[in-house]
Amino acid sequence: MLLRLAIYLLSALACLPLVVVLSSLWSIDPEIWTHLRHYVLPDLLSNTLYLAVGTLSLTVLLGVGLAWLTAMYVFPASRYLAWALMLPLAIPTYVLAFVQSGLFDYGGVVRQLASTMGLQQHIPEMRSVSGAIWVMSLAFYPYVYLLARNAFLTMGNRALEAGQSLGFSRQQGFWRLALPMAKPWIAAGGLLVLMETLADFGAVAVLNVDTFTTAIYKSWFSLFSLDTASQLASLLVVIAFGLMLIEQMVRGARRYTATGRHSQQQALRLTGWRAWAASLSCLGVLAIAFIVPLAQLMVWAYQSRQDLDSRYWGFVSHSVILSSLAAILVVSVALVLAYGKRRIAQTHIGVMVKMASLGYAIPGAVLAVGIFVPIAWLDNYLIAQFALSQSAIFKGTLAVMLLAYLLRFLAVGLQPTQTALERISYNQELAARNLGYTGWHLLRVIHIPMMRQGLITALLLVFVDVMKELPITLMTRPFGWDTLAVRIFEMTSEGQWQQAALPAVLLVLVGLVPVWLITRSNQT
Repeated sequence: MLLRLAIYLLSALACLPLVVVLSSLWSIDPEIWTHLRHYVLPDLLSNTLYLAVGTLSLTVLLGVGLAWLTAMYVFPASRYLAWALMLPLAIPTYVLAFVQSGLFDYGGVVRQLASTMGLQQHIPEMRSVSGAIWVMSLAFYPYVYLLARNAFLTMGNRALEAGQSLGFSRQQGFWRLALPMAKPWIAAGGLLVLMETLADFGAVAVLNVDTFTTAIYKSWFSLFSLDTASQLASLLVVIAFGLMLIEQMVRGARRYTATGRHSQQQALRLTGWRAWAASLSCLGVLAIAFIVPLAQLMVWAYQSRQDLDSRYWGFVSHSVILSSLAAILVVSVALVLAYGKRRIAQTHIGVMVKMASLGYAIPGAVLAVGIFVPIAWLDNYLIAQFALSQSAIFKGTLAVMLLAYLLRFLAVGLQPTQTALERISYNQELAARNLGYTGWHLLRVIHIPMMRQGLITALLLVFVDVMKELPITLMTRPFGWDTLAVRIFEMTSEGQWQQAALPAVLLVLVGLVPVWLITRSNQT
């Protein structure tokens, strides 16, 4: 009974921000809406459309092309490049944005090199929609690359062999068989890219591109209009769910069956200039997206090493405390949900668990608004009801931040937790029950020790995601509670790239943890 009640409460809590934000559509202020429609929405919608289409197109081009190369061909260093191409996932988009801005700026390395060759007029302006597309494509292509490569590896060479029996060349087999069969995986990667693009706040803020997330932040903290922020957030939610529906339609109702694991021995070995062209293509993308930005960060961090003072202990400690508390909270709740779904094998319980993990599909800025509105109402109600003297009870506390992190990253903790639990067979559970273990005692003594590896993975993933999270931290933190991500945002807002490099290097090093976990998972 308690387990069922916990699942109901958690799913209701996860839906609360959505209900709050979407309810603003039914209480529209005509004056606000007129202002939005004439002066705000046209630019926001056009920027969002260009950004989404441009980023999706470039990430699919890069991701699918690199996935096909590394999955189906052998060339110099292909084994190492195959996993190294996932390293850009370690760099937060707002970090990559200010590094690219610094490189392409008038005093940057790229523009200086172009000047020596007389090509400075051909260097694009990074603080634009096209610059944001460039940055986000470099940051997000690994989503498409990882899923597309797994698709190409899973179906093996048999698909191409079937094409060759029909008279197709290897290139025709790619376009007519392999690519259509990989479409569900590519569509899933594309959806991740679109959702991350819509949710991004830091990169577009650094590059001075107006999108829904930056407009929500400005409405709340510059114009002090929570109603405007809520209505903009509701429109962003509608767009996000529309994209999810389109992705389901693109996937279609097709189902594909794997025909054997692909191996590098089956891959075609390239020779001569084709082999080196393949290696240089992969290495070029890796250099632009990861090696050069990391090297530039290291240089800037060294140049600004004198700024490393006692304040940074506060930034690091705040980041570690928040990330640790959030990781423990998220994984604990994920364990309850996963165990409840296993114990109560009913369809509506499975639906409730999925509803509880919807927050990962909602931009952080939207969640911040959706949580702040009911918390502010609760504060005002309690203060009026009990004639309290303080101006706030829950607003601006760590509790609000942790609640926002829980709803945002529950899906991140739930996936590895569920996977670890599913690996425990029902026969093992039955044997434990015969020994007298039941209920929570069974979970504590039997399940949790057997799930240790999956739970540690979930803790690490949530820890890293929370440490890199910017909009929720920026919009819900207590006064003076700055983290590494907030420090980077403050420095980049003032154009101080070198000072932002110190905390950025720490975040990138922490961000390598999930990349290592993903690489190890693929290898096993």
